[in-house]
Amino acid sequence: MSTNTADNSSRGAFYRRLFDISFPIGLQSLMLALVAACDALMLGKIAQNEMTAVSLATQVQFVQNMILMAATGAGAILGAQYYGKGDRKTLQDILHIMLLAAGSVSILFFGLCETIPELLMHIFTHDADLIQIGAAYLRIAGWSYLLTGISQCYLTIMKVTEHVRPAAFVSTAAVISNICLNLIFIFGYLGAPRMLSRGAALATSISRIIELGLCIGLSLRRDYMRPDIARLLKLRKVLFFDFMKQCLPLLGGALCWGVGFTSYTAIIGHMGTDPAAANSVAAVIRDLVCCLCNGIGSAAGIMVGNELGAGRLEEGKAVGERLVRISFVIGFISTGIVLIVTPVTVRMVVLTEQAGRYLTGMMVIMAFYMIGRCVNTITINGVLDGGGDTLFDMYSLIVCMWGIAIPLAFLGAFRFHWSPLAVYACTCLDEVGKIPWVMIRFRKYKWVKDLTRSQGF
Repeated sequence: MSTNTADNSSRGAFYRRLFDISFPIGLQSLMLALVAACDALMLGKIAQNEMTAVSLATQVQFVQNMILMAATGAGAILGAQYYGKGDRKTLQDILHIMLLAAGSVSILFFGLCETIPELLMHIFTHDADLIQIGAAYLRIAGWSYLLTGISQCYLTIMKVTEHVRPAAFVSTAAVISNICLNLIFIFGYLGAPRMLSRGAALATSISRIIELGLCIGLSLRRDYMRPDIARLLKLRKVLFFDFMKQCLPLLGGALCWGVGFTSYTAIIGHMGTDPAAANSVAAVIRDLVCCLCNGIGSAAGIMVGNELGAGRLEEGKAVGERLVRISFVIGFISTGIVLIVTPVTVRMVVLTEQAGRYLTGMMVIMAFYMIGRCVNTITINGVLDGGGDTLFDMYSLIVCMWGIAIPLAFLGAFRFHWSPLAVYACTCLDEVGKIPWVMIRFRKYKWVKDLTRSQGF
């Protein structure tokens, strides 16, 4: 009886901690996805081309975010283990490395958006109107790309040090301000000019300034991590190499995934404005529904990393096994959500009749894709990464996405002239198809590792 009571107590503590970490992170992810959703809905009420152009233009930030995720992901992996070990000095040095890496990436993408926005838009579409609208958007939104890398470093270190709720507050405040400013600048309320897509870009840039300001302000509080300017450039070589050992595979995986997803958008975008518009709306719904698995995936990395960094390898292994079982439940829940919201979504946006039919078909296909997406996000990006097994993600993406899904979608669109729905189905193959491979990798338990070094190294 006492053993059962202890097991129930342990299980209850596990789910409470999972909720405490994953809910604010999931909420933060939802808030960020809502910005794209509001942009699409607001612009979709005005004109299909405005909505489509902005959706294509934001693929530039999507690629930037993939690179930033490698830097912040490596920081989160090492940070979770060193936090579990109680080594705050090393944790601060990890923050310094993240800031330098993310800052460099942000400057690069800012420069590209300000100097060659038309060339960037040419990657995604050949339609002159979409290129013109998207380039104008990028010139303004580029300023937000300059700031986002820095704020993401602050938010990552808050999550790792269990200041998850303040991090969610920052993101929520930024999103609410973004949505309010969208209303003002897109439609021209409160005496502001009616800027349409350029208004969405201006709202995004101002909200990023608010987000970074809140991050810096919170970091000044007691028990929060903040950079030490005097030590910012004094990197410990061993720690830097440990960081790069995690970051490079994550970067490879992020680029494979980010450029791959951008390729999907480009392939469908070149099939016409109707498929591009439908895909733009479907992508927004996908990002909204994925917030649940994103939150649990991030919590998985932190929880597994804390146990392994503290030297409790068997406990970390048990936590990982429980989280993988949860991932399948979340996958089926997400499938149901997509199917339920499909008719509502089709009625909410202004699309041509053909684009509406494409959207309905894409949503049904996406519903089954969500099972693979949830399982892989929680298992690969949460459990495996939490133990430093970051190479597998890159391998699986090279084989499943670049070896199978992208070639099939490309050939289907431009060689065999398949329907847009058949091409869209090809873009969803990789996540579902690699589930067996992911489970085999998980069961090898190569991820059960303590990555920390002794204090003072």
